[in-house]
Amino acid sequence: MPQLKSAFYTNEATFWHSAGQYILQFPVGGWIEPPAGSAHAESPESKRRLLNLFKRSGLMDSFAVNSAEPITYQDAKLVHDTAYLDELKRVSDAGGGQLSAPFRVDTPVGVKTYDIALMSAGLAYQAVKDVYQGVYQNAYSLSRPPGHHATKNQAMGFCYLNNISIAIEKAKKELGLGRVAIVDWDVHHGNGQQDIFYDRDDVLTISIHQESCYPNESIVAKGDEKSAIEACGVGKGEGYNLNIPLLPGSGEAIYLYALDNLVIPALEAYQPEMIIIASGFDANTLDPLARMMLHSEAYYKMSKRMKRLAESLCDGKLVIVHEGGYAESYVPFCGLASLEALSGKKTEVESPALDFFISQQPKATFNQFHRDLIDKWCAYFKEKTILQEQISIV
Repeated sequence: MPQLKSAFYTNEATFWHSAGQYILQFPVGGWIEPPAGSAHAESPESKRRLLNLFKRSGLMDSFAVNSAEPITYQDAKLVHDTAYLDELKRVSDAGGGQLSAPFRVDTPVGVKTYDIALMSAGLAYQAVKDVYQGVYQNAYSLSRPPGHHATKNQAMGFCYLNNISIAIEKAKKELGLGRVAIVDWDVHHGNGQQDIFYDRDDVLTISIHQESCYPNESIVAKGDEKSAIEACGVGKGEGYNLNIPLLPGSGEAIYLYALDNLVIPALEAYQPEMIIIASGFDANTLDPLARMMLHSEAYYKMSKRMKRLAESLCDGKLVIVHEGGYAESYVPFCGLASLEALSGKKTEVESPALDFFISQQPKATFNQFHRDLIDKWCAYFKEKTILQEQISIV
């Protein structure tokens, strides 16, 4: 039987989303001088550059490249409250602006944001559908705007609709998808998926993030508490939410240690039918909105681990959904590394300054301190979670 291809999903419309004139996350006005361009952190540039590098590298020829239909209002209601969706659509149709309370946190709405968000979620769903049904072996969805911070009734962190959660719920409803695991390695806490699935055992949610980076206490009440290891789920979901809040400055060694000692054992215990990665590339060493030290080769190794694990657990059913990443110069190389891991094919592209970034990695003292901390978390999960018998130090 011939091996199935990897697939890539994108749509030009998603690159046309704009939240307005900003400098990173700061709105222009007052003491914030207008930039030459839009300059919003969640601009299309990092994603468009990834797409262009994907093409120029020749790797795109190894993928089945597809678009998708947008999801519908009814699809979005599988996850989000009606009142929230109505408000998002109202502000979007009116040309953009701020959502009214209680739907507003920190994320403005642009022209046609609602419609573009439907397309972004549609790309994620089509990737999940095609991989689950065996059309492709694995897939990458270049979804924009991102989704992992969007809760049932709030937009935040540049996110409006929770792309992955909608894709899962739609696949459960229409395709019969059962147990599914989300591994969120965006540098910011995957609070949206946690909020949506916190009391359920049919979706395992794991977030590897920088401690107290976002959303923290300054953004939402109990933001730090919700992203801590103690937040393990409630009711039927108790033990099915794992938070791994890494210290600022963590690099490849610590991310791989967390994967090997926490994430992979949890996935092996859970035995999902599919693994979905919420893949932000904002833990890279150049990102302006975080303080981590990953490089492109680290993302290659992380993605390769997840691919191998999916092959052993769920017939290779793995979907990577693009989330954050705001270093326009470097996100393309991190994203290409993940795509290389998905396809099993390396390109001739040379990742810039890779030797320098590897030399910058934290040294033995920091890494040993953090390994000891992760070991303590392993002991905590062993005592407190439903997955307790499966988590051990390797």
